[in-house]
Amino acid sequence: MGLHQFDVVIIGSGAAGLSAAITLAQDKKVAVLAKGPLDGGSTNWAQGGIAAVLDAGDSFESHVEDTMIAGAGLNNRETVEFVVGNAPAAIERLAGLGVPFNVGESFGERWHLTREGGHSHRRIVHVDDATGAAVQRALVKAAEANPNITLFTDMVVIDLITSRHGEKYSGDGHVWGAYALNRKTKHVDAFVGRATVLATGGAGRTYLFSTAPRGATGDGIAMAWRAGCRVSNMEMNQFHPTCLYNLEVKNFLITEAMRGEGGLLKLPPGVPGGGKRFMDRFDPRGELAPRDVVARAIDHEIKRLGLDYVHLDISHKPPEFIKEHFPTIYARLLDLDIDITKEPVPVVPAQHYTCGGVVIDLDGRTDLPGLYAAGEVTESGLHGANRLASNSLLECFVFGEASAQHIRAHWGEMPAPPAIRPWDESRVTDSDEEVIVQHNWKEIRRFMWDYVGIVRTTKRLERAQHRVNLLAQEVDEYYGNFRVTPDLIELRNLLEVARLIVRSALHRKESRGLHYTLDYPEMLPEAIDTVLVP
Repeated sequence: MGLHQFDVVIIGSGAAGLSAAITLAQDKKVAVLAKGPLDGGSTNWAQGGIAAVLDAGDSFESHVEDTMIAGAGLNNRETVEFVVGNAPAAIERLAGLGVPFNVGESFGERWHLTREGGHSHRRIVHVDDATGAAVQRALVKAAEANPNITLFTDMVVIDLITSRHGEKYSGDGHVWGAYALNRKTKHVDAFVGRATVLATGGAGRTYLFSTAPRGATGDGIAMAWRAGCRVSNMEMNQFHPTCLYNLEVKNFLITEAMRGEGGLLKLPPGVPGGGKRFMDRFDPRGELAPRDVVARAIDHEIKRLGLDYVHLDISHKPPEFIKEHFPTIYARLLDLDIDITKEPVPVVPAQHYTCGGVVIDLDGRTDLPGLYAAGEVTESGLHGANRLASNSLLECFVFGEASAQHIRAHWGEMPAPPAIRPWDESRVTDSDEEVIVQHNWKEIRRFMWDYVGIVRTTKRLERAQHRVNLLAQEVDEYYGNFRVTPDLIELRNLLEVARLIVRSALHRKESRGLHYTLDYPEMLPEAIDTVLVP
């Protein structure tokens, strides 16, 4: 087993992890662990942009209120004000790293700002329709050029190293880094540091249909829960209204900005109302209603009419406008024989964002000493019951920076790591039954989609709970007897996260934001977080 000693260990190489690493590297030696390639996380896939108050006609108060309204009041106002207030500075840091944001189209406008659902102003700074990829490239370039940052790819983190893994046990739950399976050597290495930052992203792959990348298996949430951290609002899974419906391409997102620039949702031909808009029957804001409203409306129409999809149509706009604003989507769909300048796009909702997660404070601190977290792995209080469009990348930058600054400011108070026991690889053997892993992976994603999806009932949730408990017993037994593999590690985490989602959903006896249940259709007068304690 390899033992790697650093000042700080960061798990995750997306916007949150690299933002923290670049700030920490001013005076700390930092390890960044990526499960696959450096650009394998959700940041690289983000299309729309980053929300920030950058226009003279906009205000922090407006951005705060839009966020609170979208979050159905479950947000923590102090957190929302903190993130919104720090947004312009985050954009400036990114511009300083060379992110080529689209420039303004009129005199005096520094950057082009677009508008997305739930926003009352144009405040989304972007790089065409591939903002995340541009941000990821700039962050990776800066990290690779920094001698204080060491980037490790193909490291599948198994569990956090806590005080119980020390040669001398202490019961404070202090986190000293993580054990990670090295895909190349097939052995488990220990990465040890005074502080650890979880930036592992969300849990989208818990569901059958998701816009999230393959690695979004809730690893950080599951590891933090096992180590002793509280998690909150795990029932709040955001379903993006418009994912491409294609039997070969499973997770291509059609950005919300397309609706922001005039795209219309219509029923397909051949059904009652075919070719006509339907969103105005559900919400006066139409296509610009918050995501939970739009996703439920599409889900309703699909189930009511027995459809596979609905249409998103922007072909009434000039072709030059479409190609200029959505070059990535235009080119990708043209490869699939869909010309969005002439015809609509078939779309369905898909799991898109995990609004719940590990509980943190405004410094990114979790319940365990030495452990910080930032980005989609967390429940910071920003998103509440439904994330406002383009607040996700923003949260990564603000809390990545906040975590790093708190670690630097309190470095002298952080104890040095104890001697850490190596991972025991002697007690296990290789398995000849890995079909179990693949079968259980598929089963989880199917029953989570069917029973814990956009519209829920108590009976469906209880069925899901029964299935997840049975599978957890199987996987626990399997995990205890066989050598760890990347798929087994992810399956174990998927099951843990699925159990947390179902437990949280059963606990909430109301419909609020992303949690909509036919058994409790009304919203209670008081918004209360669903907090689970290990």
